[in-house]
Amino acid sequence: MAYKNFKVETDADGIALVTWDIPGRSMNVLDETSTNELEAIVKETTADAAVKGVVITSAKDAFCAGADLSMLEGMNQAYAKVLKEQGETAANQMLFEQSRRFSLVLRSIETSGKPWAAAINGLALGGGFEITLCCHYRVAAENPKTRLGLPEVKVGLFPGAGGTQRVPRLVQPQDAMTILLKGEPVTVEKAKALNLIHAIVPRADLIKAAKDWIKGGGKAVAPWDEKGFRLPGGPVFSKAGMMMFPAGNAIYRRETYDNYPAARAIMSCVYEGLQLPIDAALRVESRYFTSVLRSKEAAAMIRSLFLSMQELNKGARRPKDVPATKVKKIAVIGAGFMGASVGYVSARAGLDVVLIDRDQESADRGKAHAQKVIEEQIKKGRAKSTDAETLLARITPTADYAALKDVDLVIEAVFEDRKVKAETFAKAQEYLKPDVIFASNTSTLPITSLAESFKDQGKFVGIHFFSPVEKMMLVEIILGKNTGDVALATALDYVRTIGKTPIVVNDSRGFFANRCVGRYVAEGNEMFLEGVPPAMIENCAKMAGMPVGPLSLSDEVALDLGLKIMKATEADLGPNAINPDQKKLMVELVEKQGRLGRKNSKGFYDYPEKGKGQKSLWPGLSALQPKQLDPDTLDVEELKQRFLVVQAVEAARTVEDHVITDPREADVGSILGFGFAPFTGGTLSYIDFMGTKKFVELCHKLEAKYGSRFTPPKLLVEMAAKGETFYGRFAPKKAAAA
Repeated sequence: MAYKNFKVETDADGIALVTWDIPGRSMNVLDETSTNELEAIVKETTADAAVKGVVITSAKDAFCAGADLSMLEGMNQAYAKVLKEQGETAANQMLFEQSRRFSLVLRSIETSGKPWAAAINGLALGGGFEITLCCHYRVAAENPKTRLGLPEVKVGLFPGAGGTQRVPRLVQPQDAMTILLKGEPVTVEKAKALNLIHAIVPRADLIKAAKDWIKGGGKAVAPWDEKGFRLPGGPVFSKAGMMMFPAGNAIYRRETYDNYPAARAIMSCVYEGLQLPIDAALRVESRYFTSVLRSKEAAAMIRSLFLSMQELNKGARRPKDVPATKVKKIAVIGAGFMGASVGYVSARAGLDVVLIDRDQESADRGKAHAQKVIEEQIKKGRAKSTDAETLLARITPTADYAALKDVDLVIEAVFEDRKVKAETFAKAQEYLKPDVIFASNTSTLPITSLAESFKDQGKFVGIHFFSPVEKMMLVEIILGKNTGDVALATALDYVRTIGKTPIVVNDSRGFFANRCVGRYVAEGNEMFLEGVPPAMIENCAKMAGMPVGPLSLSDEVALDLGLKIMKATEADLGPNAINPDQKKLMVELVEKQGRLGRKNSKGFYDYPEKGKGQKSLWPGLSALQPKQLDPDTLDVEELKQRFLVVQAVEAARTVEDHVITDPREADVGSILGFGFAPFTGGTLSYIDFMGTKKFVELCHKLEAKYGSRFTPPKLLVEMAAKGETFYGRFAPKKAAAA
């Protein structure tokens, strides 16, 4: 039988080689066709007496990147249709049967009576890795880049085709829970040490090794199907199990605050499943998977953290009529912490980098930063010494602006001061090639006004990196009024080259990310001035889903920088543009107490020397509060809501102001840029999934109590009246081709 996504060849020894190779795709993904064909292949090879065993592999560089999540979106749409037409019971049954189908196909491999070996030639994630787990033998090709794992929890799901049952039957309980709850893929060496795979061989020997196992009498029985099978960590109610599960629950609550249904379901699946025979356990897993698939958290996370991010990474906002640009050499002007980091990530991506500063010593310090970062990577085993040599050879530090003469893109990363930036532009323009694109890495200053100091405003664009650049995946590209399509396309192509995710925003003070996260920090300050205990402020923010509390974030950004931005905003827009009480607090902390944040080891927190304990809230904070409220009288849910609503309402204002024109960018940008509660899907999804009407009612309630920062914009009020959503009213355009 001929297949579209697989090729089946049976050799003289009766071993069927099943090669996965979806036409027209760079990677195999688990879609409906692959599931149907795999089911047919299992039936065909099981029924054919001439087939003695099966080896499954891939013709791509990777084995499989995981499930096609758009297929799951389709399942949810079908669920909604049946729910409307036939009711909840019929809809739930339909979704259960659909979501269980792949699990049953994999179980049929395991119980086929024929030995199956997985020849893992490269990356195997999610459903792709679950295919290998149901095979009776797993051999991987030697490759330091190969990763194996189950990352579904990162998009609000969990492994629903046996992953939660097979992994804890192969691996010690703590390791199994780490694999499932963290979702971090592992190297082939780590996988072998954990007992997830049986062998690692040179790539050229991969298929032979898999076939040799079958020819050598490989058993067609999974360990858990054998009589007398024992769990690696002992039964759930053994001494070891009772030590693991209660502690695991506590860790789960600490890490997630119960905001992620998928993580909770993983805990339940493992706990319940390990007390049952495998077939019953797989049914339990499928029931939880069906439940999680119906959750708004899964829908939101799949849309933002997978589909939207994929579309933006492929160039959804790139001007289609501009040919691909080739950025091979860039210049970064300003070799301070930010500029040096931009230089590092650019060199890491294979670009030549000229690092310019006011003198050679400062430029050299910028290159030294890159050396320090790569040396840390080598210590952690994430890079080799030869990588360091290659990377550092690409970075040329200098104080001579003449070095700009042959670069393709210039990124200015000097001090956040209009005068300093204008002087930098003037110096640079003497040496630029005619078609060079010039970008400013500003975090708040409007690009249109900065571009006034540049001769050709069409070639001027904002490229806003987030700190620390090495870790933060978001880059905000800002269009000034006169920024041209070539400048935008060049910026997007460059961001793609360095492996970051771009969002495109129109010009305004603070753009998108800083406008929203500024509200978060300010809300923490407001609570502090109201008399809310500082520890409660921090903990409620984390309970709401934010990665760090607002006081901690203020320290990380630097309190003196926050004060400078306040003063610059006041100078540009007048005294009504800032909160005088918050300014007074910052003046007290920075100018009177000398507390600048983490950088001088004292801010809202005290920071011990490295390796000498953890940071702790400064005991002197209470003396700076006008009053102290009794924590037992405070509404924790309201505090949590304030943190999310104040950011979401600001995101809605950025749509009304035409800063954001595509809801995908607000959602992806808010999660990647400032860690807005990922389980919500992002700032605009938070509103959409709550319902605009309900959200506006909540805004008015908070507005009456706390003031105009919660006032919903006119656009949002109109949308609420019409029952509109952001993804309905501002439907994203289809992504450009990869």
